Amino acid sequence: MVALVAAKDRADTVGTTAAALAALPLVESVMVIDDGSADETATVAAAAGAQVIRLPRNLGKGGAVAAGVAATPHADVYLLVDADVGPTAARADMLLGPVLDGDADMSVAVLPGAGGRGGFGLVRTLAGVGIARACGFRARAPLSGQRAVTAALLRSVDLAPRFGMETALTIDAVRAGARVLEIDVALEHRHTGRTLAGFAHRAGQGRDIVMALAPRLVRARR
Repeated sequence: MVALVAAKDRADTVGTTAAALAALPLVESVMVIDDGSADETATVAAAAGAQVIRLPRNLGKGGAVAAGVAATPHADVYLLVDADVGPTAARADMLLGPVLDGDADMSVAVLPGAGGRGGFGLVRTLAGVGIARACGFRARAPLSGQRAVTAALLRSVDLAPRFGMETALTIDAVRAGARVLEIDVALEHRHTGRTLAGFAHRAGQGRDIVMALAPRLVRARR
C-alpha cells in the first residue's frame, strides 16, 4: 500500500503530513511528488522519510498523481492525501479498511465543514451537480482529495488534469462499475478563506472542473 502526496510549495506542512502517513502500520511507503515547487518541499519531505519525485515543471494535481502511479507499479492500493493536512493525515487510515477488506473500490473522506474559513461552496456545488448528471452518484464530498483506491481502478482511468482530477475520478469510477464509499473523517487542511487569493484559487479550481466535466457530460447525454 503506497501513500501518494502531490505537493506544490508545501514545505510548511508536507513534512508532518508525510511523517504521519509513514507511521501508519498499513502504509508500506510514502511518495511525495514535488510538483515544480519553488521552496524546500522536496527537502522537507525527504527528511520526513518520504520517497520524493521532483517534477521539472508544474503539472498540476492530476499530472503529479499520475507520475506517482507510474513510479509505483508494485502498489496494489493507493492512499491519496493532500500535502496540507499535516498530522491529521494519520486519520486517513479510516479509508483503508473498506478497500483492503474488499467492500469498496474507492473510499472518499468527507471532511468537517469549513464554515467561514472556506468559500461560498460554488465550486463544490458545481462538482457535485456535474458528478450527479454524469453518472448519477450523489457525492457528499465531490472535491475531497483524501481517497483510498485500488491500484487496478486508479490505473484503469485517465486522470484529469490539475484540480479536475477528483471530480473526473469519481465519475469514471462509478461508470466503470466501481463501488464508491464516502466516510466521515476528521481531517484538517489549510483553508484559503474568503480572500482575493482564495477566490483566485477557487476560480482556477472551477475552470479545471469544468474542463473535466465537459467531455464526460457529453458522453452522458449520448
